[in-house]
Amino acid sequence: MGLAVAHEDLVDTVVLVELDDRVAAVWRTILGSQADDLADLILSFDLTRQNVLSLLEQRSQSELERAFATIVRNRVSHGGGLGPGSGLLRRGENGNGLHSRWYPQTLALRIQTISDMRNRIAFVQRDGMEVIEDNVDCTDTLFFIDPPYTASDSGPGRRLYVHSELDHRSLFELASDISGGFLMTYNDDPRVRSLVEEFGMEALPVPMCNRHHQHVSELLISRDMSWLSS
Repeated sequence: MGLAVAHEDLVDTVVLVELDDRVAAVWRTILGSQADDLADLILSFDLTRQNVLSLLEQRSQSELERAFATIVRNRVSHGGGLGPGSGLLRRGENGNGLHSRWYPQTLALRIQTISDMRNRIAFVQRDGMEVIEDNVDCTDTLFFIDPPYTASDSGPGRRLYVHSELDHRSLFELASDISGGFLMTYNDDPRVRSLVEEFGMEALPVPMCNRHHQHVSELLISRDMSWLSS
């Protein structure tokens, strides 16, 4: 969402916030001076199971190498998960195995496109809740909040993310104090709907297709959703 806003030049500055060390390495590399090097690594990588396993087993890496390994892990894991419970694809989409979501030319082009917009994008490696707190009184700041979907103790968040634990009520309480605007996405869960009602927000379900190609609904949440419902 942040990249789309930057690409359409809808705001002066987009600030991307991420806590995970590996994902942070990706953003710092793309928005820094080594975007072309990262694209070259992707274009030259021979994607085999052995090469993937060897890459992911490496412990001593530069930030560029960590960024590359993170992108590979995201592309070859179930649902793009980076968490400890996410395994590598076997059959994958249409029986394509590890190659199901590996399209190097497209990935390289995306990296180069983001790099070209880097003057409009800032990145900070912090807890998103802290960043909201620091800017909660800024009337000219808009937040897109996409928390790990862990409204239940056993959910996809544990498989997808390293930092999947979140006090969801505290997030809603903090969002209700935002002076500017915000849009939040969540899984459609009764407990989430209860928080929406408790804090006087509005929620609209939107259809989406999950990683199992099942049609489910997610929630768009804000103070006022009339702009979408109309």
